[in-house]
Parts: sequence; structure tokens; C-alpha cells
Amino acid sequence: MASSSYSFVFVSVALLLQLLLGSASASTKYIEDICEHVNNKTFCVETLNAYPPAVSATGKFQAAKAVLRLGKSYALKSASFIRKAAKDKPSLMKQFKACQDAYVHVAMSLKSAASELKESPETANYDVMVCTDSTTIVKDLVGKNRDVAAKKVMTMTLKMENLIALAVGATEAVGG
Repeated sequence: MASSSYSFVFVSVALLLQLLLGSASASTKYIEDICEHVNNKTFCVETLNAYPPAVSATGKFQAAKAVLRLGKSYALKSASFIRKAAKDKPSLMKQFKACQDAYVHVAMSLKSAASELKESPETANYDVMVCTDSTTIVKDLVGKNRDVAAKKVMTMTLKMENLIALAVGATEAVGG
């Protein structure tokens, strides 16, 4: 009796592992499909493998939506940081306000891309690509400043550019 109980547990665990590994390899496939369209594949794979919604995606469309949500979230957090930095640095308030607006525009564009992804991947792709205009604005506004807040904004902008590249890859993987 004990032997059959152990056999049942062993078989159950083996089946569960097979199911989990099959699921993980499927989501890895979706991540690879997206990263195939990105120049910095290492950043893409590492970022998406560390992002639970991308790893748990059950389809390429769901993985692409996760990438767009990641970019939108980062843009909103960056806008929030810039808003606070503007209060601490009155001499750069006008520039920081324009940077904040640029990041809000990025977030809105990524949100729009997510809503259009299923019906029109090409339109979603365009919405993502225009985000680079906003990051260029930010770099032009604060790129030459040497204060700590401006350097932080530049670092965030470089990361945002990488996340935009992932979002472009995601829309292209879906069909954009």
C-alpha cells in the first residue's frame, strides 16, 4: 500500500513538472519572438524574463501587452519622479515640466498601442515609435545639465528608450 502511495506521488510530481516546464517553455518562446525584433537582445531577454506578466503570458499577444504595460508603468513612474524633481530644482522647473509632459505622452501612447494591438498592430507600432520623439525632447531639454536630478532623468530616458525598443519588438512580433 505504501509503495503505491509513493508511486502516485512520484507520478503526480512528474506530471506537474512536465506541465510547468511546458508552460515555461511556451512563455520563453513568446519572449524570444519579441526579442527577435530588438537590437539589444540581452536587455530584452533579461528584462522580460524578470517581468512576471511576460513570463506567465499564455500567448504572443498577451506577452506583447505585458511589454506595453511595463513601458507605460516606467513612463508614469519617471513622470512622477520628474514632477518631484521640478519642485526641488526651481531653476529647471520649466524644463522638467516639459520632460514630465513628454513622459506622460509616452505613457498615453503606450496605453493607446495596447488598446489597438489586436485590431491594428501597425497602428500600435506607430503609437510606440512616436514615443522616441518624446525621449528626444527630454534629452534635448536636460542632456547638458550636470546636476543630480538631470543626470537621473537622462539615465531614466536611456532606459525608457530600451523599453520603447522592446515595445516596438512586441508590436512587430504580433504583426505590426
